[in-house]
Amino acid sequence: MLDTTQSRKAVLYRMLMPDHLCPFGLKSRDLLEREGYEVEDHPLTTREETEAFMDRHGVETTPQTWIGDKRIGGYDDLRVHFGKDDPEQETSYQPVIAIFATAFLMAVALAWAAFGTPLVLRTLEWFIALSMCFLAVQKLKDVESFSTMFLNYDLLARRWVRYGYIYPFAEAFAGILMLAGGVAVWLAAPVAVVIGTIGAVSVFKAVYIDKRELKCACVGGDSNVPLGFVSLTENLMMLAMGVWMPLRMILGL
Repeated sequence: MLDTTQSRKAVLYRMLMPDHLCPFGLKSRDLLEREGYEVEDHPLTTREETEAFMDRHGVETTPQTWIGDKRIGGYDDLRVHFGKDDPEQETSYQPVIAIFATAFLMAVALAWAAFGTPLVLRTLEWFIALSMCFLAVQKLKDVESFSTMFLNYDLLARRWVRYGYIYPFAEAFAGILMLAGGVAVWLAAPVAVVIGTIGAVSVFKAVYIDKRELKCACVGGDSNVPLGFVSLTENLMMLAMGVWMPLRMILGL
């Protein structure tokens, strides 16, 4: 990137109508300013003005950014230009990190409120149960897409397709009951053990035996999370909780 005065100026055309403010236009302007550019902002305030602009420049969408004499394109093109992650192509662990971090902090907060300290066994139990619930919600947002991605590697779903539709509900069901402590443990535990075992075996076979490079359906059917350690961990956590919860009741812990 050049450091001349001209190279630090950018021209941006974006939609800014009474009934529609283009969010990607605002994101483009913000990104340019954060990268140190002086933005020459051209709001397109009517549908007619927008259509005329697109016809004139032979583009199909707005916003559009120029740096010098070069048209960069829309917001995603601008991110690529500045070396940011391409959301359509790059793998990312961000959704998983967000889920696990939030679940852990919520578990700590609950333990602190209930026991006055996070240093209790229930913190770990709540963390796993909350993680299961959050991961299930991600799948339930679009069960059709999840089941399609799930079929790429799950051994039971390949034999019985409907399992891919049942799995998110079973995970949410087990996680919610586990949050309730001793409520219906004898129902939640077998569900967690079954889906956790099948999932762990399926992921291990696909990744570590067959050496396949797949996307993980653990956070939904539109994720860019690679199949591997994360999905294996999710299933092993469910399996461990399914074994531990009834054992804890037997031992009276």
